Amino acid sequence: MRAIPLTVTALAAALALTACDDGKGGTSGKNSSACQIGNVSVEIGSASVAPAAGDTGEVPVSLTNQSAPCTLDGFPGVTLKAGGTSATVSTLPGAKPEKLKLAKGDSATFAVSYVRGKDGDTTGVAASSMTVSLPGGDATQSFPWKYGTVAGKGSADKPDATVGAFQQAGD
Repeated sequence: MRAIPLTVTALAAALALTACDDGKGGTSGKNSSACQIGNVSVEIGSASVAPAAGDTGEVPVSLTNQSAPCTLDGFPGVTLKAGGTSATVSTLPGAKPEKLKLAKGDSATFAVSYVRGKDGDTTGVAASSMTVSLPGGDATQSFPWKYGTVAGKGSADKPDATVGAFQQAGD
């Protein structure tokens, strides 16, 4: 008689395992609870602009959920674009992402820090725009980059810039 309860238990465990989500929301590569660019407003704040080559600047980015509750789990994606080339901004070393749940109307922020490069330097990124993406989604939103050339770390595809983790904004 013991064989039946063990079989039922094994079957239930197998069904539970097949129902587990890989965190990507199925085959589409998207997490259905992740905040999506189309459902949040994204704004670039007043930057602390690096005035001269070698100086550090910071560009704050804020987002506000305009839709159903969603989650920010990971780092924002930031790419600097210059003409036909693009350079991915790395995450701030040592930063740890915090999983944030945003109800409708809730906000979060992150910052992009950069080192100003010399205009015309071939190892720098003469960016004209910055593209932002959110973890768990494929959509992006582009913003003008008005803060000068970004220094490169040996080549133009490695900008001397970092993106920080999301932080809850507001009360």
